[in-house]
Amino acid sequence: MDASEIGVVFDCDGTLLDSMGVWHGLQNELAERAGDTLTADDVAALAPMSIPECGAFFHGRFGLGESDHEVVGMIDEYMLDFYRHRAEARPGALVFVQGLAQAGAHLTVASSSPKPYLMAGIERCGFAPYLERVLSVEDVHSTKREPDVWDRAREIMGTSKQLTWGVEDSAYAIGTLAGAGYRTLGIYDSDDAGTWDALQASAEHAIRGFEDLTVEEFLAWNEQPLFVGTANKQA
Repeated sequence: MDASEIGVVFDCDGTLLDSMGVWHGLQNELAERAGDTLTADDVAALAPMSIPECGAFFHGRFGLGESDHEVVGMIDEYMLDFYRHRAEARPGALVFVQGLAQAGAHLTVASSSPKPYLMAGIERCGFAPYLERVLSVEDVHSTKREPDVWDRAREIMGTSKQLTWGVEDSAYAIGTLAGAGYRTLGIYDSDDAGTWDALQASAEHAIRGFEDLTVEEFLAWNEQPLFVGTANKQA
């Protein structure tokens, strides 16, 4: 198959970047600033939230800050420093992206994070030259509970839905993609985003890390029809 027919939409945090730990650290710090701690239910509720939703959550749930907007300012300060100076790529991610680009596939990023965070981390870690566009859910005024951001990415790439992949560490995002008819690759990061079992159950394929998948193997999957539940690439 001609690789130029294939589109790949990568999530950023926990997928291309090893950055989910800092998000969890931020959430815990915000709770501590409010004199409280997060429950398991709080962590689960925060997982799909946008930054404004997180600001509203911490202001409303814990009374942090004078307003939602003030909490968002705290988040921005903390996270921009991380993405500009400390963010690192997940092992094997840059090599995988470079290989797909060299093969001729169309590549984009779609993330729930704000655009300034994304651009800072992607540029720091070397992904920028290989991507046609970097999208935030803010660009489409939506969240990953809906397929809008992936639809926009596919429109930019000009690929068919049958040959467009979403690569995600979040089980809920995989569910959105699968429900909208996209092909899906789950990459495990932490149980907070989605357990290994949940990724295997919901994604067409699942891997524990980019070291477990070659570009050649991935391109070969496109010769096969979509079949949810294969998910057999294990470390």
